[in-house]
Amino acid sequence: MGQEAAGIVLCGGQSRRMGRAKASLPFGPETMLARVVRLLGEATEPIVVVAAPGQALPPLPSPVRIAHDRRADRGPLEGLAAGLHAVGDLAAAAFVTGCDVPLLVPALVRRLIELSAGYDVAVPHVEGFDQPLSAVYRTTVLARAETLLAAGRLRPAFLFEQCRVRRVTVEELTAVDPELQSLANVNSPGDYAAALQRAGFPA
Repeated sequence: MGQEAAGIVLCGGQSRRMGRAKASLPFGPETMLARVVRLLGEATEPIVVVAAPGQALPPLPSPVRIAHDRRADRGPLEGLAAGLHAVGDLAAAAFVTGCDVPLLVPALVRRLIELSAGYDVAVPHVEGFDQPLSAVYRTTVLARAETLLAAGRLRPAFLFEQCRVRRVTVEELTAVDPELQSLANVNSPGDYAAALQRAGFPA
């Protein structure tokens, strides 16, 4: 077995609300995807980027591995399976995030990896909801994810039902990410402008 944990970034293709793929949105001197990859790389390696079938990606550093969903429009569980398959035996687990969290805090990634010890999944639980796109998954959950995909059960919640899950409280994360910026997705032009301003770039 390789590293303790890898990093997986799910791209998800075109965003209707943003009018283009979020991965290619400019964010200061980088694209949003390149920024997320860089920040995640400060916490863990190797990094796998999962794209939709046929999706073009902006330039990325050569060590980054590229994987693709085997079937389109099947949600994050499809991307998780593709990412874990690409990680293989390079790591025992992987922190999974989206490409639309440009304010990701590497210390939060490291904290979740620490808290995942002894569990299949470590997932933030915020205001009554799990955050499956900011969670750590053991690579051993891949077989269960593929079984669920084959059955058409596409929600991450179905995977959690079959795993040892560590639900991480807000209080356990705010010491390293006080405003939980790592969980702040860019889902609209307003979110995008606000994230740019938070990062010190003109909106």
